[in-house]
Amino acid sequence: MPAYLLGIDIGTSSVKTAVLEVESASTVHSLTREYPVLQPQPGYAEQNPDDWWNAVVQTVRAATESIDKNAILGIGLSGQMHGTVCLGQNGEPLRPAIIWADTRSKPQCDALMSRDLDEMSKYAAGRPAAGFMGPTLMWLAQHEPETLARARAVILPKDEVRRRLTGEIATEVSDAAASWLLDVKTGQWSDWLLEACGLEQRYMPTVLQSTEIAGKLTPDAASILGIPAGIPVIAGCADQPAQALAYGLYAPGTALVTIGTGGQVFLPLMQPQTDPHMRFYVFNHALPERWYAAAAILSAGLSLRWLRDLLGLKDRADAYEHLSNLANAVPPGAEGLIFLPYLAGERTPHFDPQASGAFIGLRLHHHAGHMARAVMEGVTFALNECLSLVAESDSQLRVIISGGAAASPVWRQIQADIFNRPLTLSAGANHACAGAALLAGVGCGVYSSIDDACSRLPQSREQILPNIENVAFYSVQRDLYRGLYDTLKTDMHSLAASVKN
Repeated sequence: MPAYLLGIDIGTSSVKTAVLEVESASTVHSLTREYPVLQPQPGYAEQNPDDWWNAVVQTVRAATESIDKNAILGIGLSGQMHGTVCLGQNGEPLRPAIIWADTRSKPQCDALMSRDLDEMSKYAAGRPAAGFMGPTLMWLAQHEPETLARARAVILPKDEVRRRLTGEIATEVSDAAASWLLDVKTGQWSDWLLEACGLEQRYMPTVLQSTEIAGKLTPDAASILGIPAGIPVIAGCADQPAQALAYGLYAPGTALVTIGTGGQVFLPLMQPQTDPHMRFYVFNHALPERWYAAAAILSAGLSLRWLRDLLGLKDRADAYEHLSNLANAVPPGAEGLIFLPYLAGERTPHFDPQASGAFIGLRLHHHAGHMARAVMEGVTFALNECLSLVAESDSQLRVIISGGAAASPVWRQIQADIFNRPLTLSAGANHACAGAALLAGVGCGVYSSIDDACSRLPQSREQILPNIENVAFYSVQRDLYRGLYDTLKTDMHSLAASVKN
């Protein structure tokens, strides 16, 4: 009789729940439910934790409807990184969650960056960024001190869902690493970083290993979800290491480039080799004594989603396929149009919350297809800068591409041409869910090891080769792209300052 694992991913735009069959590690059912990002003021990005929970309830009930619910052996979680949920004394959220896309804590980041950077680099996983938990808590201390005064604990988004599943308050090492408050070498909260942020140890939760059993499904939660009580719930991990596990990426030699809502480059490491210049991040992987280098942009697929909505295509079921077809009919370079994807500011390499998006070169002959292609190219140029920093000159590095952009043939080719590397197309789907479920299998003893779990995964085989002519063209276009931020930076900041809250 088949046995199952649940993987639940609390993303920025939606919750995804997948049911994995244990023996084959294949997804037998998956469901997605969207929810909004709340923007009460310019630069703010918040979410209601009730929206996460309601989406979890809907997807779990639907995904498990046709299976033997008594055959569910474990539940694993993954989730969006960096966000902040403040819990009161009763364990309930005190306010909406402040998520990774929020830029209000730029002044706090600037204050941190005025400290001794050589000393900071000994403790920090990278430079502080707006939207990370550390700077966000600094902002709360200044603007909502009553929130922190009432706080029993501060946790990350997927930890709040786990609390509702188990009643237990905790975090785990991979998500905590991305808070800017963890010493990634020891896997514990850093006294130096907490002091730098003016924060107290008292509301920092216990840090578990990703495969630890964090609790069991409570009767109340089980009744709401429609599955049996007592199922072990694993601590889980951040969405990036969860996705990586679904590709078997926990050893050096292969990088993962993901274009989802944001865009990420992920490179496994055997040692926490932090960058003294803090140009990228080094975080804890979901496995003990493993780390990864990470670089990220904020508006990757989000840029195309913005264009979709701007063009009035939000309610069109095939909107992204339509935009992909339009972009494919336009030559490389979008006939003189370049897009800067800084719609929510930018992380790597600029670390500038006040950077703004732009179409450069817009003329009368440009139409929706040109804009769609320019968005795809601009996002890829930005990720190429991330890949260059993380991988440096490693021409032998294998690169897997993932995320929604991997479903678009034209965007896949754009990536191969701009990266100037053969690319491997990811196999399977719902990778963060699958990685979370694999961790649950290891934590529950269903799998003997992560090697055992990952050996069951489908292998990526389809290759995308760069077009030599396009590579030459994009090398020139890339230099134009790189120069635009420095040219426009001052004006971007002036425009950002002119927006009235």
